[in-house]
Amino acid sequence: MIRTVIIEDEKPASRKLERMLSNFTDIEVVAKIESVEEGVGWFTENEHPQLIFSDIVLGDGLSFDIFEKIPTKGFIIYTTAFDQYTLKAFKLNSIDYLLKPILEEDLSAAVEKFKSFIPADNTTGSQDIKQLIKKEKSTLSRVLVKIGYNLKIVQTEEISCFFSENKIVYLQTQERTYPSDFTLDELEDILEDKKFFRVNRQFIVNSDFIKNIHTSPYYKVDLTFQPEDEITVSRDRVKDFKDWLVS
Repeated sequence: MIRTVIIEDEKPASRKLERMLSNFTDIEVVAKIESVEEGVGWFTENEHPQLIFSDIVLGDGLSFDIFEKIPTKGFIIYTTAFDQYTLKAFKLNSIDYLLKPILEEDLSAAVEKFKSFIPADNTTGSQDIKQLIKKEKSTLSRVLVKIGYNLKIVQTEEISCFFSENKIVYLQTQERTYPSDFTLDELEDILEDKKFFRVNRQFIVNSDFIKNIHTSPYYKVDLTFQPEDEITVSRDRVKDFKDWLVS
């Protein structure tokens, strides 16, 4: 049997996931955890499971806090309503990232992925896990931004560019500019390569919003929606930029 733990602070969601997992005859849910504090205590005192299904935003923090305090050798499948935590998730033994509401076919695919990582002798260690999950790459499709006391979901297809200013990375849409929790380096890893390109240290642009490209005296990009700053292409990136435009 595959020993499994569910980390979820919403009881209805926890019960639903447990019911869905009951369809797998080789999976046994050994614990259901509702908070970071409870999780730290449980993983400190118990044998770690082979598989963990974990929501990210809990009532007393992020589930990442559990695994940063108590490293686990188990595989983690994150279940959440937002995909802005993808990069950090894949740094913490994540093999999949399911967006709520979870579909039966997505859950089955995630479980099969987990099983494909487990050798017949079940001896996979933490270093093996790290090597395996490095092969996985998830693409950011939406960003959660904060506006005062409210949260808003912005689809990446609506974003003309990301840019840094005063150590904060912003995203630009037709509507306005929003601050984000990302760095440009992180965004380079999780944005769709064919759509987004980092033209310099300050800007990542979306090809769908490029309306003009000046080539003299230097490469400059005009976007349909952009901040006041001029967007130039670094000299060492010009060739890659031109290749990207036609890829």
